[in-house]
Amino acid sequence: MFTTKGLNHITLHIEDLERSLVFYQEILRMTLVQKGPDYAYLESGTTWFCLSHKPSTARVEGEKGVHHIALTVAPDEFEEAVEHLRSHGVPIVREPVLRGVGRAVNFLDPDGVQWEFHCSNLAERMTVIQEMEREKFGSDV
Repeated sequence: MFTTKGLNHITLHIEDLERSLVFYQEILRMTLVQKGPDYAYLESGTTWFCLSHKPSTARVEGEKGVHHIALTVAPDEFEEAVEHLRSHGVPIVREPVLRGVGRAVNFLDPDGVQWEFHCSNLAERMTVIQEMEREKFGSDV
C-alpha cells in the first residue's frame, strides 16, 4: 500500500518575481536555489517552493496564489498511487508525466484544490531546470 512521505513542494503563481523574491528571501528567510527569467526555486528546511510569474493581465480565477501542493510518493509506489486516485474517482488534471527525474500526477480534492504526487526532490529537479536553461540560453548560464 502506498503512503505519502510528507510535503514535497508548493508552487505559487506570483505577479512580480523580484518583489516576491525580496519577501521570501528577506522576510521569510528562504534560500534561493535557482532563478530564471520567470520563475525561482527556493528552499526552507526540506520543503521547496516554486515561484512562477504570471503577468498582471492574468486575472482568470486560479491564476494567482497557490497553484498546487505536492506530496512526496516513493517512485516504486507511484503507479499504485495513481490507480488509487482513479479507483476513487478523483479528478486528474494532469496525467502522469516525467517532471525532471521523477514522475508526477496532478489531481483535485473535493473542493477543487490542486494536489500533486511527486517522486523527485529539489536537487534532482534542479539538474533538469539547469539543463533546460543551458539549452534555452546557451552553455554559459
